[in-house]
Amino acid sequence: MAREIKFSLVYRDMWQSSGKYQPRVDQLVRVAPAIIDMGCFARVETNGGAFEQVNLLYGENPNKSVREWTAPFNKVGIETHMLERGLNALRMYPVPKDVRRLMFKVKKAQGTDISRSFDGLNDPRNLELSVKYAKEAGMISQTALCITHSPIHTVEYYVDFADKLVDFGADEICLKDMAGIGRPAFQGRLVKALKDRHPNIPIEYHGHTGPGFSVASMLEVARAGADYLDAAIEPLAWGMVHPDIITLQAMLKDAGFLVPDINMSAYMEARALTQEFIDDFLGYWIDPSNKVMNSLLVGCGLPGGMMGSMMADLRNMHPAINMALRNNGKPEVSLNDLVVQLFQEVEYIWPKLGYPPLVTPFSQYVKNIALMNIFSMAQGQPRFSNIDKDSWNMILGKTGKLPGKLDDEIIELAKSKGLEFYTGNPQDEYPDALDEYRKEMDEKGWEYGEDDEELFELAMHDRQYRDYKSGLAKERFNADLEKERAKAGAPIVVTRQVVEVPAFDVEAITEKYPNAQPLQTPYAGQVIWQIDLVDKSTAPVVGTKVKEGDVVCFVETYYGIEEVKALSSGKIVQIETKQGAKVQKNQVLAFID
Repeated sequence: MAREIKFSLVYRDMWQSSGKYQPRVDQLVRVAPAIIDMGCFARVETNGGAFEQVNLLYGENPNKSVREWTAPFNKVGIETHMLERGLNALRMYPVPKDVRRLMFKVKKAQGTDISRSFDGLNDPRNLELSVKYAKEAGMISQTALCITHSPIHTVEYYVDFADKLVDFGADEICLKDMAGIGRPAFQGRLVKALKDRHPNIPIEYHGHTGPGFSVASMLEVARAGADYLDAAIEPLAWGMVHPDIITLQAMLKDAGFLVPDINMSAYMEARALTQEFIDDFLGYWIDPSNKVMNSLLVGCGLPGGMMGSMMADLRNMHPAINMALRNNGKPEVSLNDLVVQLFQEVEYIWPKLGYPPLVTPFSQYVKNIALMNIFSMAQGQPRFSNIDKDSWNMILGKTGKLPGKLDDEIIELAKSKGLEFYTGNPQDEYPDALDEYRKEMDEKGWEYGEDDEELFELAMHDRQYRDYKSGLAKERFNADLEKERAKAGAPIVVTRQVVEVPAFDVEAITEKYPNAQPLQTPYAGQVIWQIDLVDKSTAPVVGTKVKEGDVVCFVETYYGIEEVKALSSGKIVQIETKQGAKVQKNQVLAFID
């Protein structure tokens, strides 16, 4: 008898993997009906991770966002789930017990059904309270195994870890393949071993596509007994994100599994809305490289979710590294060379640091050490000359037990600095804090909020919450957005799929713009209507800065005929196609954004 496989849409993580910001709640609420109408998702990842911080950075209320975003799915019986980081909860550093406990109470009250809890070091001590507090709040406790590939991360290692989580009372297990480097056959063996040991525990697989293994891994884990697979939708599928639901559904159907049908009209609506959110402003922070898969990640194991921040760090450090190289009589490096150097340095130092799974925040710590090593060596200094405090906390055991043994070089370096290694329970170092935050709110006259949700936000993200309350966050975000819009030298690249030209009202276009001229590109079925509102001799080419109102284009895309509106920033956007090479400059595919 064919076995059923269910799908979960990781809509939150799609954005988290692709850029600095995520859609606003009004945008999320708009796309929810289309996601529901697709009819293929049993679950949707709605919040967790950096979702709440992002809302605060907008200057908007994350509690309002979670309640309004989860509500449509709650209404129709689609389960919602969140991601939390165990000891670190929803931030990058440890959280007191009472704040962690309140988090689960608040999130359940706001409409979140499932808590996916992971610890970046796979230290069960950091997840025991997550399981306890999630179940206490009435949530499904799904605990995650952070999957990576190393000599010590064996099937036996993960099964032993899972046994401890089930003993705590975990309801489900997730294979969190955050970098997508878990080998498919290995993951199949792991799922089979878990099912043999715990046949009644549902298993969900979450794998990023960066190195290219994840689709094969999904077939292997499905055959081995997995119950749920995490999927994405275009235009934020593939690349550093997740496989598209269409591919997964077709693959599993052909393999003999029972899978739900996909309402393609609803899929196209969700896809178009997601692209609309990108075109609105989110695309300014989406690095184009995030849409590209990269086999170099197989070696270094860095996760797709941090590629955007990593590239920003590299661009910031690139001039300083080249200056140091020049000062030491060494040849400069290109940004591409620097990327390769960073990957190789991560691969080199990772075993020396005890093989911490490369997931938030430990992927950032290892990347930071690697990047500073490159800078130090460019200056003529030895490796590990500059290690930040958070990375030292990881090394010293203050955030949990490292899976592997530290290299003697690192141990001796710590001793030379008079640093002590910690072997206790990390949670014991962080006393309860809610009373202090209540006192602050009382003094400022701030309400605790429904179900103490405002108290929770202050306690979890105190600095960002204060900036939100003062209005500084909104002011900062608006300034950040205007700055990005003003960068003519850093255009967004909007990629659209070409299809056969549908019928459209040419007479209406020519009546509105009498001077419009049709242009045919070399790609079958794509037509651009362009009108230069100033002078034909000034028609822009890609990369040319023009003024608002200079050009209006009608572009045939996957979504039909689109009239491209000119905005005030003067920023040029190039439309590319997925069929063939980039359109050349003289084909005039530029417009203002």
